[in-house]
Amino acid sequence: MTLDGDSALSDGRSPLATSPWSSRGRLHPEPASTTRTEFQRDRDRIVHSTAFRRLAHKTQVFVNDGGDHFRTRLTHTIEVAQIARTVARALKLDEDLTEAIALGHDLGHTPFGHTGEDALSECISEFGGFDHNNHGFRVVTLLERRYAEFDGLNLTLDTLEGLVKHNGPLLDGSGQILPGCRLSEDVRACDALKSLKLWSSACLEAQVAASADDIAYVAHDVDDGVRAGLFQVSELTRLSFVAEVIFTIRSRYPGLEDARTIHELVRRLIDRFVGDLVRESKRLFNVNQIRGSAEVEAFRGPLIALSSDAASDVAAIKAFLIERMYRHPDVLKIRQSAERIVRRLFEAFQARPSLLPTGWSARIETGGLERTIADYVAGMTDRYAVNEYRRIFDETPSLR
Repeated sequence: MTLDGDSALSDGRSPLATSPWSSRGRLHPEPASTTRTEFQRDRDRIVHSTAFRRLAHKTQVFVNDGGDHFRTRLTHTIEVAQIARTVARALKLDEDLTEAIALGHDLGHTPFGHTGEDALSECISEFGGFDHNNHGFRVVTLLERRYAEFDGLNLTLDTLEGLVKHNGPLLDGSGQILPGCRLSEDVRACDALKSLKLWSSACLEAQVAASADDIAYVAHDVDDGVRAGLFQVSELTRLSFVAEVIFTIRSRYPGLEDARTIHELVRRLIDRFVGDLVRESKRLFNVNQIRGSAEVEAFRGPLIALSSDAASDVAAIKAFLIERMYRHPDVLKIRQSAERIVRRLFEAFQARPSLLPTGWSARIETGGLERTIADYVAGMTDRYAVNEYRRIFDETPSLR
């Protein structure tokens, strides 16, 4: 028997769903909750973490003082979680695990978006490098310090696997790192203690979170780009499938202002991509005879995926955004200033470790100077990084 995503167990869940009652446990054993499943506890721990709250003041594309209505890492994360949960429900997967992975997928991001990550990665290239996915794992297994009995959040291995592998496996069948993948010492250490199955495909819930991330950011960056005046709604008609949607909107609502037009466009794009994702994933389950978790783990490639047509449309939006938004002169100017802030902060702490706060300087002996600095800088919000820069260099950087 094959599954198309409509088959369900007695509790309404698909046989392909990851079961919280068969969780692989935690690094540090804990008593079960009487009111929540293991995956609900993971989701709640992420939401209550310090790193999650910091996302409110970390940039998605623009710096945080560029306007109150632009998306931050937190609003993006919430939007990803909403889309992911919708897809998980349609496919009868575990919604709580899906949501936990979606809410945790950006915890390792630096201030100033990918610009901050690129700068920090270059600064620490000789000391193990920096990657936001690996750093996110470090956050939830080590850097969060809230509980009396352990460092980190002590998430289930199921959620940790999902966070590590939501973009695909990291190792091939012989244990070699796959091209384009980075495997940090933190992930290696955890895997040696309790296997994260780095050679296998991620659970379907993690794959849903990854696809939801793509859908959310292409749709909502279109919205932010228009709001910021980087391009006009009319320019989006270069993309034929977007032009069709805009034509439908304007035919039904003649004279509708751009602010409402762009919102109608975004909601229709999300609806289109989510519907396509659900249909194509069901088709993949069926044609590949996916019956349970063993087939999911062994399958080489994504089982949660857009159709080729929808994937091409997403790629076209990404290409448009690269040209008209991410490489816009105004954005590039801000990126240069943000990169300078991160780089100079790292260099200052490296030259004078005494500049680090007491709690952080005490970690140098066990974590090493450069890794401790990277942990500290990566945890900064945009605003805090600017304030630290002002404190150390006695000057206020321009981010406009």
